[in-house]
Amino acid sequence: MKELDATARALVAPRKGILAADESTGTIQKRLASVQVASTEENRRAYRELLFTTEGVGEFLSGVIMFDETIRQRTADGTPFAEVLMRQGIIPGIKVDKGTVALAGFPGEKITEGLDGLRGRLTEYVELGARFTKWRAVITIGPGLPSGACLAGNAEALARFAALSQEAGLVPIVEPEVLMDGDHTIQRCEEVTVATLVAVFDALRRHRVRLEGMLLKPNMVLAGMASSEQAGVDEVAEATVRCMRETVPAAVPGIVFLSGGQSDEAATAHLNAMNRLGPQPWQLSFSYGRALQAPVLDAWKGEPANGPAAQRALHHRAGLNSAARVGEYRPELERST
Repeated sequence: MKELDATARALVAPRKGILAADESTGTIQKRLASVQVASTEENRRAYRELLFTTEGVGEFLSGVIMFDETIRQRTADGTPFAEVLMRQGIIPGIKVDKGTVALAGFPGEKITEGLDGLRGRLTEYVELGARFTKWRAVITIGPGLPSGACLAGNAEALARFAALSQEAGLVPIVEPEVLMDGDHTIQRCEEVTVATLVAVFDALRRHRVRLEGMLLKPNMVLAGMASSEQAGVDEVAEATVRCMRETVPAAVPGIVFLSGGQSDEAATAHLNAMNRLGPQPWQLSFSYGRALQAPVLDAWKGEPANGPAAQRALHHRAGLNSAARVGEYRPELERST
């Protein structure tokens, strides 16, 4: 248990956060297509190698979440990706859910699959070098949504995943994401996020998950993307921290927020504003995917010659989020190199 707790604390070390590089095959295809790169296995491998070998990025990143394909891949010189990360002082992690499917009987809602065979997969991932795991559930806001059944079903799956991960000696990152899709207000998002997290922590306690040896990866409290009333940075920060203080036990070492469709700059500014509100019971950190990778893809475009520029883009973006971890981010830093 001490090792679990130590790993959880290391993942939310001061000034550090997590790179989510765990896109499914379909998602990475869309990312690569955005810069006209074919999603071949070699292109995916080369892109992940570019990310993981960025010199000095371990100063800002505590961990990297990988996809099943990725944790099995190697650099061009034959070094396993997990080993490459560990050399930088970065903890390797793995996404273990199998994605979302329609929740039977509840139109418009999703449930996450992947519990079948999970115990065996976790054993293999430990052998491949993983030290933490992640499981994502999605909650939709809409007329009459979310249903109690959706909240309960996803909370139960998250808790079972977390308990199995800890049994295997892996720190679970529990990710219940209330989606930004829709025209709901920030107040409605806060209401649903509170209900979601209450259900999740109730389930975690029932399954005897050790809170000190896990991390939470929630959404920030935001108005829906189609809402005519978008909240300012400070309002988002205050609503999000208020929501977390109402629902997240102090025993949890850290909260690693997802970016969830926000722009790079918005995700960083919101995290910064939260950390400027003063000390909280837990570390407030980041576990960003697109919000860290978008400038890298834009710089790379699949061209090996662009590799150094792409790595500089990752180092810069990670550094900005590192500053946000301690409330020191300023918009003018976006233009610095």
